[in-house]
Amino acid sequence: MENHFDLLILGSGSTAFAAALRAAELGKTAAMTEMRTLGGTCVNRGCLPSKNLIEAARIVWESSHPRYKGLKPAKMEFDFGELISQKRDVVHSYRDKKYQSIVYEEDKIKVFHGTASLIDKHTALVEDQKVSGDQILIATGTRPTIPQIEGLDQVPYITSDLLTIDEAQELKELPESLVIIGGGYIALELGQMFHRFGIRVTILERNQVILPNYEPEVSDALTFALREEGLHLVTGAQVVRVAQKSKKEIEVIVRVGNKEQSFKAQKLLVATGREPNTDNAELENVGVQLDERGFVKVNEELQTNIPNIWAAGDVIGRQTESQPATPVGAHDGVIVAKNALARAHQKIDHRVIPRTIFTDPQVAVVGMSDVEANGTGIRCWCGTVPLELVPRAGATHQTNGIAKIVINNDTQEVVGVSLVMPNAGEVIHEAAMALRFRAKLEDYIDMIHVYPTMAEALKIAAISYFKDPAKLSCCAE
Repeated sequence: MENHFDLLILGSGSTAFAAALRAAELGKTAAMTEMRTLGGTCVNRGCLPSKNLIEAARIVWESSHPRYKGLKPAKMEFDFGELISQKRDVVHSYRDKKYQSIVYEEDKIKVFHGTASLIDKHTALVEDQKVSGDQILIATGTRPTIPQIEGLDQVPYITSDLLTIDEAQELKELPESLVIIGGGYIALELGQMFHRFGIRVTILERNQVILPNYEPEVSDALTFALREEGLHLVTGAQVVRVAQKSKKEIEVIVRVGNKEQSFKAQKLLVATGREPNTDNAELENVGVQLDERGFVKVNEELQTNIPNIWAAGDVIGRQTESQPATPVGAHDGVIVAKNALARAHQKIDHRVIPRTIFTDPQVAVVGMSDVEANGTGIRCWCGTVPLELVPRAGATHQTNGIAKIVINNDTQEVVGVSLVMPNAGEVIHEAAMALRFRAKLEDYIDMIHVYPTMAEALKIAAISYFKDPAKLSCCAE
């Protein structure tokens, strides 16, 4: 068969590319399919464009809100259209260098454009072409979830796809005001970004707190920081219905407690989570098992219930304790290639996955929370220190935040770390490496840290097990 490959991959995101490249390194052929844009969500409409614009918004905000006495506020002029244009340039450049050029240079990898659906255990129909593989990897990722809300199908709304390029969904002009349904990481990142661009933003979170699956200290610290900045954050808000009030105004009715409240804005952003792209692949044709939310079920080797079909990346959800994140998918894509094509029988290890929310201050976590640790039977101790005890934070007037450390009280091993601070996404990697090698409390304390840095927060949190860090001089143990 002309379009037959050793590995057929449904998708072309980070998971797919990692698997295809490893297949080529193993001397095998691979094919990827893509229904939208080569490279998948992260490079085209997720991680890359969002962090690009979030940083631009930070620069605008800090110019008019200096942290230092003696620095006068300055209103920075900006052209949102030009910001969108440079965002496109960044994405195009990255996509060309890291995705498209690799396909051109690697003759063992081919891409088929169109929606792929399985017609048997070895074959997919991509538009009008049949493509087959000895082994198949499902790496179709996720898309924004659209909740069942009265009136939502009658009003225009946007999703996180507003960050995309080369597609009609791309947001090219700033709205005057914005209501966001949802209070997860996407809502918080984008909500703060638009707020910093001067937009009146309201975030509606149905739970009583934002980030309910994180440490309560994390939720409290970030809530305080966002509200202090002026972001309108409404928790315990159950959306009842939405309606178009005029050409320039959408109304969202929510129930807060026993009362209904109305929130109006020019634009409505729906950010209520993500769901797997498995409904168009017709996986039922071959009997691939899915969980109740549609995510693909896999074993510890990322194999589905069909021996020659594998799955990895966001499409497996929380299976095998995975996290929906680009580096996790890329890491696991390599494992699939080795297991499927070289019979490596490598088991995944998702014990240590650092993750970050790119708000300001950032949120970064790795390992277990105290609730999770207790749930596994660990007799834990938790220490939380306010950021004001970190010299770097005080020196730069950035004291909104916390550092929390969770240890196994019997072995002194650190099993979890949560941070709310500037550059938390950079600092968390020290904690991640420590968890990887099962470091203990004394390892954090004995580690000599650069002074003054935000990373010292880890050492200070560890010291708090033995003494009050507020009563220590700088760098003292």
